[in-house]
Amino acid sequence: MLFSLGWSCSPNVQISLFSRELMLCAVSVISILRVLGAKPVRKQLCINRTHSPLCCSMASPKRLQGLIAATITPMTPDGEINLSVIGQYVDYLVKEQGVKNVFVNGTTGEGLALSTQERKQLAEEWVTKGKNKLDHVIIHVGALSLPEAKELAKHAAAIGASGIAGIAPFFFKPTNKVRVEELLDGIKEQIPTFQGVKFSDTDLLDFAQCVKNHKEQFVLLYGVDEHLLSALAMGASGAVGSTYNYLGKKNNLMLEAFAKQDLTLAQQYQFCTGEFLSFVFKLGFGVAQTKAVMTFTSGIPMGPPRLPLLSASVDFIEKAKAKMASLIL
Repeated sequence: MLFSLGWSCSPNVQISLFSRELMLCAVSVISILRVLGAKPVRKQLCINRTHSPLCCSMASPKRLQGLIAATITPMTPDGEINLSVIGQYVDYLVKEQGVKNVFVNGTTGEGLALSTQERKQLAEEWVTKGKNKLDHVIIHVGALSLPEAKELAKHAAAIGASGIAGIAPFFFKPTNKVRVEELLDGIKEQIPTFQGVKFSDTDLLDFAQCVKNHKEQFVLLYGVDEHLLSALAMGASGAVGSTYNYLGKKNNLMLEAFAKQDLTLAQQYQFCTGEFLSFVFKLGFGVAQTKAVMTFTSGIPMGPPRLPLLSASVDFIEKAKAKMASLIL
């Protein structure tokens, strides 16, 4: 999505940067927020570096910070979206993981494999079930078709989402490329509702320049879960990722330790996340496997991924479950 807020990228994904022109084209969906009289707050517009997402704020009084779970889309055994478990999902994130911010319909949520109607239904359910429980519900509205992205953005505003995020079209795109830090220069003049960046790359030099030059103006969220502690040291405002669905509690403890300047304890929590991800990456880890991990961790049936993705193997589930159980801290 010159964006997809909420979104979790594999470190093995090839990063492609988008031009300022393409970003501005993608973020044009943001302008509709003001139509409904939403008062922009400094919190959610985001850009992600791999398929770059953008996000913009709508109407929540709380600043976007801390952990944001890139939500999974629950499905029935026959591949239809399963809205019936979203309420249980919200309660699990809040009560068991201490996570009160979500990013809906991103990569982890298989957003681009869903129909426009399905994406709207999921957005409505998360906003409805998250009312008075979640601090922020950010809806990814990016699509290959800009008219579709605008339609989804208008819908998100109409249902009272906290903000939107949108990945830029990634099939047809300009060839000129710039760094994320360069994209931020003067962007507020062209996109008044722009709020920040979701940075999903391991290039901490580029991220550091974003922080150095723009931290006072924008929220800077990091999107590589296993490198979060490094990003916090650089000045990240928070993080968006899939592991916060099932390792949110441990990552929240890491944030607390970092805030107390207990680097040794913070490292132990980061190593814990890294140990699990290093293990499952070797087995093959993607959306299907994430759904399997969330299912056995939360007890909420996430179902299979949508084709052409295939379900996680029994072997993966058994090994991942044993590894999760062995984690200390």
